[in-house]
Amino acid sequence: MRLRLLMLLCLVPAGTGRTAAADQALSDVFKRVNPAVVEIHTKETDVARGGIAQQVSVAGLGSGVLISLDGKVLTAAHVVQTADAIEVEFLTGEKLKARVVSSEPAADVALLQLERSPRGPFVAKLGDSDAVEVGEQVFVVGAPLGVSHTLTVGYISGRRRPNATFSGMSRAEYFQTDAAVNQGNSGGPMFNMQGEIIGIVSYILSHSGGSEGLGFAITSKVARQLMLEQKSFWSGVNGYMLSGDLAQVFNVPPPGVGVLVQRIAADSPAERAGLKGGTMRATIGDEDLIVGGDIVLAIQGVSLAEPSGLATARQKITELRPGDPATVTVLRGGRTVILTTTFQP
Repeated sequence: MRLRLLMLLCLVPAGTGRTAAADQALSDVFKRVNPAVVEIHTKETDVARGGIAQQVSVAGLGSGVLISLDGKVLTAAHVVQTADAIEVEFLTGEKLKARVVSSEPAADVALLQLERSPRGPFVAKLGDSDAVEVGEQVFVVGAPLGVSHTLTVGYISGRRRPNATFSGMSRAEYFQTDAAVNQGNSGGPMFNMQGEIIGIVSYILSHSGGSEGLGFAITSKVARQLMLEQKSFWSGVNGYMLSGDLAQVFNVPPPGVGVLVQRIAADSPAERAGLKGGTMRATIGDEDLIVGGDIVLAIQGVSLAEPSGLATARQKITELRPGDPATVTVLRGGRTVILTTTFQP
């Protein structure tokens, strides 16, 4: 009995020492990468609730991370997709205006360009998400509920392929994590324990609306491919795909597929093309929609009813050069209208 007790007493300091060392290592890594994490404040035009056809200005909050010395910031597409104005705030309190240069809503990732380089910037490194295994420890830094530069720690609970958890994310590969994620964390970085970015926080699954251990982050591989290599086109549109019975409700002409334009960012390619957003909220079945706007039927002659039609159309737009003609076919007021504009990224 005495021998067992002595063995247990000898084991306690060793275990405590390892935990303290690990905590110190995490603290050191956090201090190093935290200056690269930013708060993102947005203003966008929305439609008032309560059946009133009135536009209102709405403030939004998200997170992001600086990835280059010339002022490029990764974040989530849903944070900035239809923002009229974007301001990025650093740990130092420095605030800089930013604009969207690339966005892929189907993967919920976007790239911002700051108006100038921040003072004394720290740039976080994009890591290799393919090398990450389920069970590895990770940490997330962001502004949950507006509480800036909050650190939460957890594990990689799973790797989810496109459409595995959310059908709208057709181009996304996710890490699932039990690290606490709440509103305001969206767009913030997920780091490995070496301080490399391996994911960009996207969304949670929750019954309560708060963190329940089911958070999801776009992998750094997807972010790198879509934002830095392919440079996905930013339209400035928040839309909703109409098909089947819902398309019939909106009298979408055969073959009965289109994108309902709900919101449009100021000075975006969509606004310059003449697209019109919705004017009133309506609940149709289980869907809360903003209706009254254009319904996009085709882009650059590519019908959205074609297999992968939207992805093909987006790729055609991405390939355009400044000054090239661009066409969008819409349903407006019961009539089919072709909008023609000169492409300006």
